Amino acid sequence: MLLGTVCALGAAVCFGTATVWQAMAAHAAAVDGPTGQASLLLRSVRQGRYLAGLALDTAGFVLQIIALRSVPIYAVGAALAASLAVTAVVAARQLRVRLSGAEWGGVATVCSGLAMLGVASGRQGEQAGSAALKYVVLGAALVTLAVAVPAERLPKRGRALVLGLGAGAGFGVVEVAVRLDGGLAPATLLTDPATYALLIGGGAAFLLLTSALRGNSVTTATAGLVIGETVGPALVGVVWLGDRTRDGLAWLAVLGFTVAVAGALTLARFGEAPTP
Repeated sequence: MLLGTVCALGAAVCFGTATVWQAMAAHAAAVDGPTGQASLLLRSVRQGRYLAGLALDTAGFVLQIIALRSVPIYAVGAALAASLAVTAVVAARQLRVRLSGAEWGGVATVCSGLAMLGVASGRQGEQAGSAALKYVVLGAALVTLAVAVPAERLPKRGRALVLGLGAGAGFGVVEVAVRLDGGLAPATLLTDPATYALLIGGGAAFLLLTSALRGNSVTTATAGLVIGETVGPALVGVVWLGDRTRDGLAWLAVLGFTVAVAGALTLARFGEAPTP
């Protein structure tokens, strides 16, 4: 349990820091030449900070998987939302971004919520999930992909929120699919619907998030992302996978989860780190 909690927090630190480093590299690449997407990406990946950010993203994903194997989904989801607090603090230091009093309050709120969750979280549910649930999660991944493909043609009104919620749903599918995956044996992986749900949901989430952050409503898109990747998976974990809290502390877990997510929402503008 302790290892899973440390891994969840470590994943948040990795993701939050990677966002800032990649933003710094992208800004430097934009200054050095044309800003077309392909040329900008090529110049970005030649920079140490961008590669270090990708390495942190990879490490964060591995830590997330380890955490999801030993900690309730609601605790992992709240910890991942806390990556926005990490991004805000790192941006304030490395990019000289000035945080408002409300945003510093958001950082403190996220930390308070995570502390409450740490006290109240019980052991991960031992229910493996039915075969039907695996196919439901796979269906959710396919629906998310169906939204991702025509994302650019969505009406402008509410577009950022829809894309953000869709990306959050895709990442939520990944969280649930990791719990439902039957094992690492090749034969099991190739025949398990949860494997395909993880791949499709993750790919669709990245497509939707990229499209959302290219617009002018980063705050709205990130708010949708936070809600989508925390609320739904938490409910699946509690209702179908048996995630529980410590005896008598369910109220504290609900309060901590709500406080952590609310704090993350106040930091939604850091869904795409500011450039220096």
